[in-house]
Amino acid sequence: MDGVHTCAFGDEKMLSAGEDFYVANLDVGAGIVKVGSMICFDREFPESARILMLKGAEVVLAPNACPMEINRLCALRTRAYENKIAIATCNYPIGQPDCNGHSNVFDGVAWLRDEPGVRDMCILEAPEEEGIYIAEIDMDLLRDYREYEVMGERYRHPEKYGAITVMKEIREQAGGNFICTL
Repeated sequence: MDGVHTCAFGDEKMLSAGEDFYVANLDVGAGIVKVGSMICFDREFPESARILMLKGAEVVLAPNACPMEINRLCALRTRAYENKIAIATCNYPIGQPDCNGHSNVFDGVAWLRDEPGVRDMCILEAPEEEGIYIAEIDMDLLRDYREYEVMGERYRHPEKYGAITVMKEIREQAGGNFICTL
């Protein structure tokens, strides 16, 4: 597994970044599931999950090695929500350097068509301790949801997102000094 986004600090600055995000077919016995992967720092960038979704990922596996706190948990929940994908994160337990457990699974289904209100997409949040924790992702439910829900790719306008890459080039050409006026 390659991580596209590697940390430029601590021991991780010695790592080489991967070049792409990959999706593969995984035979789970009851059928094929399209699985993508991203490492812990990849999850800090919304583009990581979006690219995996666009490549067909239904489930994203995200090994993690840092504290799982409210902001990171919210980011993972948001990635699942905005891309209609399940995300399973496995973290080191408390006692490992800079880790605190809280592995989790978000199933990517924010609401059900025939039920009022929203539902909690978090189907597992493990405690801090080491252990084996199992969550079952209802792939039929997720696939049905992906067919009717408007999030994800249905109403995207990628032709209007050029600034995402162009602005970085402009900042680099300006030597990091960039002022934007409206």
